[in-house]
Amino acid sequence: MAGSTANDAYSRLLVPVRDSTTIRNTVAYAIRAAESAAEKTAANPTVHFVYLSRQRGFDSDSINNISSADEFLERVSVWATEDVNDIQSESMVESAGSEDLDTADETIITIETTLLGTDRYLFSPTDFAEITINYAEKHNLDRIIVDPEYQPGGGAPMLRSYETALTQADCTVEKAPVERRTSRSRIETPSTLMKGIATFVICNAFYLLIAGSITPFNLLTGAVTALAASIAFSNITFTTSPRLTKTGLRVLRMGLFIPYLLWEIAKANLAIAYIILHPSLPIDPEMQQFRAGVRGAVSVMTLANSITLTPGTLTVDVDDDGLYIHTLTESARSDLSAGGLERAVRFVFYGRAAARFPAPTERDSILSITTESESGELSTDVISDPSSSQTPQEAD
Repeated sequence: MAGSTANDAYSRLLVPVRDSTTIRNTVAYAIRAAESAAEKTAANPTVHFVYLSRQRGFDSDSINNISSADEFLERVSVWATEDVNDIQSESMVESAGSEDLDTADETIITIETTLLGTDRYLFSPTDFAEITINYAEKHNLDRIIVDPEYQPGGGAPMLRSYETALTQADCTVEKAPVERRTSRSRIETPSTLMKGIATFVICNAFYLLIAGSITPFNLLTGAVTALAASIAFSNITFTTSPRLTKTGLRVLRMGLFIPYLLWEIAKANLAIAYIILHPSLPIDPEMQQFRAGVRGAVSVMTLANSITLTPGTLTVDVDDDGLYIHTLTESARSDLSAGGLERAVRFVFYGRAAARFPAPTERDSILSITTESESGELSTDVISDPSSSQTPQEAD
């Protein structure tokens, strides 16, 4: 990745944008960089601000999110215009005593804003980088400036992989040298101590598990590794302070859940094996949106991974609207609609009473999203109404 000094001659800039704590400073840096390049090349620079959308554009929520992206681009345009005006004001002040003030050249910085990705599904960092590079090549842009906190996947931190994928472009790529805001919590608070202890225990246990033997060396290195992990990642691992009683009960219930999950995986394996061996290969792939009756990062992650581990179903994406699941066969969709895995996960995290929960089809919480209209655009078939999904109640 080239440094900014080497990039001063590049006046056609591309800046991927998304809301972050450093985006305002990144916009200002890009405008300053464009102005600096103009001084060296005597050319009017152009700055393209692009928003890479993950929205699929086939439901009202996605359309609302796309509208929010347009509003954010308008905000970025206002920021950039303010920065351009500031630069021009500074230039006028500096040349106020000059005899040729009236003939002084004024740098014109062209600002463009674009929303990309609404016509395709963007999933991996490579997908985001590919659409960025294609846009840069189409508009003959020679420099890409990346916000240091830019996350094209929304909540998923994939900046490093995104930047790595961008290196395939012919243009120069750099990270904006702007400061990040940092927040520090006091390690001595009871909540933070509980998070640290829980992270230490989990990491140490996992380390000893993969080590394969309990020796003084493994105990020592495991403790050191777990201590470092707990100091660095305890506030990321746990958003709330774990409670001993509740966590213990969940661990015990997880012991009952794992055999059930293995049984579901075994059944699904047999079903997929039958399809593979069948001469006509009777598959019927379909994407579905599943508004699951679980809340919280850990419980949603458990359900999403359990669905993925079961052959025939794959959790493609997770957002506030639910899980987006690719199903391979009608039987896989039937199992998903029956809600067995969902109830099992509710049992683990919310207790036995919470497992007595209506199936997804009974509470209208599954939506088919792969029906193609006559115009060729994706449309939705309501198998159920996601708005009637019930919020899980804690019960131990």
